[in-house]
Amino acid sequence: MTDLQPILTLEPFLEAVREGLEADDWELSGLQKTTSYEFEGRWAGDSSRSAYLFFHRDDVPDWVSIDVFLDETSRGLKGNLALVVDGPELAHVPQPETVLSQLARVARGFLPPGYRAPVTLRYRLPKLDGVPADSDTEYRFKLYVPEKALSAGHSAVVALATSTAVAFREILASPDLSPFLAAEEP
Repeated sequence: MTDLQPILTLEPFLEAVREGLEADDWELSGLQKTTSYEFEGRWAGDSSRSAYLFFHRDDVPDWVSIDVFLDETSRGLKGNLALVVDGPELAHVPQPETVLSQLARVARGFLPPGYRAPVTLRYRLPKLDGVPADSDTEYRFKLYVPEKALSAGHSAVVALATSTAVAFREILASPDLSPFLAAEEP
């Protein structure tokens, strides 16, 4: 099999993404694979094999990771890489519109153009009787792996994963992101 052949199954996809992220010194800290066969409704008769990968770096805080989701279905492959950053408690976060506008502006400055790259803002109330102002916040900068990278083969997916990892580090280092980061614990 040559490097120019398209990636068609989960394992080569996983290997290429892992190689690309490790090239930028992100270390695999977790891997979970699942296989599903029983679907109802519009997915009846389909099957799915998925992989979830989690990466960390020694030089970034524990509240930062790259989470990867890869999926092989009877309809083909899909996947995304996400920079996951814990933010401060909700009481210390501006209005959602302000946060999302700023996060998108930061991401546009570093993520490669032309890719589907959404930004997510999550609030998490740890318990039902909790105080909403104490809710956790989380930001996700995602980049979806396009079909053209999978069609181009192993080296294209490796290069995309590496350039995305570099962009994620640049996002983290951006002074425009610092107001939205979780405070370091003493």
